[in-house]
Amino acid sequence: MQRFKLDMHAGALLASLFATTWFLTVDATAAKMVGDAAATCSDLIRPADNAVRIDSATMIAPSQLAVAERAPTPAGRIAPPNPEFCKVLGQIAPSDPRAPPIKFQVNLPVEWNGRSLQYGGGGFNGVLITGLALPPAYPFGAPSPLARGFVTYGTDSGHETRPGEPPQLFALNDEAFENFAHRSYKRVRDAAVALMVRAYGKPPAKLYFMGSSEGGREALTMAQRYPDDFDGIFARVPVINWVGLQHAGTRSGLATMGEGWIRPAQVELVAKAVLAACDKEDGAEDQLVLNPVGCKAKFQPESLRCAAEQSGDQCLTEAQIAAIRTLHATYKFSFPLENGLDDYPGWGVSGENTPAFGPTGGWVAWWLGKAAPAQPPLPANGIAWIYGAGGIQYVFARDPKLDVTTYRPEDHKERLLQVSQLMDSTNPDLSRFAARGGKLVILENMADYAQSPYAGIRYFENVQRALGREKTAEFARLYTAPGVDHVGSGAPANVDMLTVLVDWVENGKAPGDLEVIEQKIEAPEFETTRALPLCQWPAWPHYKSGPTSSAASFTCAP
Repeated sequence: MQRFKLDMHAGALLASLFATTWFLTVDATAAKMVGDAAATCSDLIRPADNAVRIDSATMIAPSQLAVAERAPTPAGRIAPPNPEFCKVLGQIAPSDPRAPPIKFQVNLPVEWNGRSLQYGGGGFNGVLITGLALPPAYPFGAPSPLARGFVTYGTDSGHETRPGEPPQLFALNDEAFENFAHRSYKRVRDAAVALMVRAYGKPPAKLYFMGSSEGGREALTMAQRYPDDFDGIFARVPVINWVGLQHAGTRSGLATMGEGWIRPAQVELVAKAVLAACDKEDGAEDQLVLNPVGCKAKFQPESLRCAAEQSGDQCLTEAQIAAIRTLHATYKFSFPLENGLDDYPGWGVSGENTPAFGPTGGWVAWWLGKAAPAQPPLPANGIAWIYGAGGIQYVFARDPKLDVTTYRPEDHKERLLQVSQLMDSTNPDLSRFAARGGKLVILENMADYAQSPYAGIRYFENVQRALGREKTAEFARLYTAPGVDHVGSGAPANVDMLTVLVDWVENGKAPGDLEVIEQKIEAPEFETTRALPLCQWPAWPHYKSGPTSSAASFTCAP
């Protein structure tokens, strides 16, 4: 074991993608491992100092593409082919002996393009992010970043969730929670850079970070807290106002207790009513709501109210209508949190009945579950209740036995402010990140019920207010993908944001409107079934003419 010191987009798309991949690997910054690759790899485990411990350093033979039958997300079914690389596993010891170590994995390709990519986590983390999977929103058939020559790496964020334990249990330890908030990603970044220096004789020329959900929050946190550390950052569906999200998710769960719970057949009723109200608004009837902002103002759940003496799955009760209104409404605090925010935006409309992919998809997966909320939360409950109620108990009240129905934020104001300072990546002042040439891309999926896309939209608009629209346009983009859920299901969602970032950071090619594709998870073709423009906010796709499965049939307009 070794300890070393920390230093601080069918076919045309794929053809273009592979051409770009070749471009990325033929580069002035490219390098090979110093000396014999196997010897260099094994030497990374040699004793040094006690800042970071290397548990293993192993050469891994090239692998083939593999597609699993089941996974929590569409991209999670795909294990992309990877080249020969050195797999390094290590950990960073805590200061508090009661806190867990920060575990990490770094993957060092024999043929290096001089770049690195850090992967973000998800949920409450507690699982080692290996850096071997597809990055967020990545096209299924594209070469992995590691196959493109990037050093890739990730971390468990400083704790390990064990079967049967609440995912928030770690938060009872201050150091573990601070590692989860931000410190672990920074420390692992520095450890990975030190390993690159030892393996290749030089640090990476450019560093990138890509994350989704909690990993999207981590991505924004890097831009805000550590603006000198990354050149290009991609944040998909970031859980940006974390404290607000946990409270709003809990409130929405409480609204479905008892008579407010909405049965799966009624979810279908609501989804069909939303499409009936809004599908044609973009000019084409394609089973997608392309203008979800306009649709939220137009759709009225009261239109589904049960008539006198009517009941069953073809209408909604007053309690169920009130629950939907709660989901759509802003959650308000009685005091301001970090960066002056005192609320959390309500959720939007569309995609209510997105089929669950593994545990994820639409209202049933995220909000309602297959059973009404319980205390303690049941596995059949919605994820927002499991996360939110557990967060209230373990993070905010720090009382695992708390009856969540009795919780009042005002009674725990000091703790909420502490957590907001640690967890809420809402600081709009990105001037240092912009000044050093950093580039940021945010992607919000507009049928997301894990977190409200309007939180990320508000953040981007706050950056524009703080720095000005022209200055913001020099380094940041916000895209919105209609009909797409939290994990990339329901509508075209895949786009190679890694190439977008590299082109912008290294070639000065600022991205305009892009294109997202929907693919079959059938290797090796991963056939594209439909595509849409990916519009810069606040534009959205308007139908012109032609097949609705083609992005060329639409145009981006406000």
